[in-house]
Amino acid sequence: MSLDERVLELLLKNSRLEASQIAIMLHENETAIADAIQRLERDHVILGYTSIINWDKTDRDAITALIEVRVTPQIGRGFDAIAQQIYRYPEVKDCFLMSGGYDLMLIVEGKTLKDVAMFVSERIAPVEAVLSTQTHFILKTYKREGTVFEVRASDDREAVIL
Repeated sequence: MSLDERVLELLLKNSRLEASQIAIMLHENETAIADAIQRLERDHVILGYTSIINWDKTDRDAITALIEVRVTPQIGRGFDAIAQQIYRYPEVKDCFLMSGGYDLMLIVEGKTLKDVAMFVSERIAPVEAVLSTQTHFILKTYKREGTVFEVRASDDREAVIL
């Protein structure tokens, strides 16, 4: 695995790591690590740094939905133009081109179920190339980006029936 890949793997697990910490973990020169990070940012390999937040433990009222979208690709532009038109909405947090039964997968956030439903019916469904949508609301997150949200102590004792 290249130095860049090793740096990226560490930053993926903890984006708060400093170059000096990464250098120690990888037994590398701190300057080489700092240069690699700067180059990866400049080359748009590293696009940003985020945190994984359990919003259920906050006062934030929001709902997240996965929206499956079937579309007709545009001649000469494929799916890219449609995806670009859709992902520009601030409600769309993620947009993926998929294989299988639908073409685009959107992760959309709104304040309520109705807000998300209205967004889909007023903004996504009317797009000329959109053939159909299917909405799935996220009820609970168990694991995201490799992070388990709730670790509960398990009781491995067997039940005794009298």
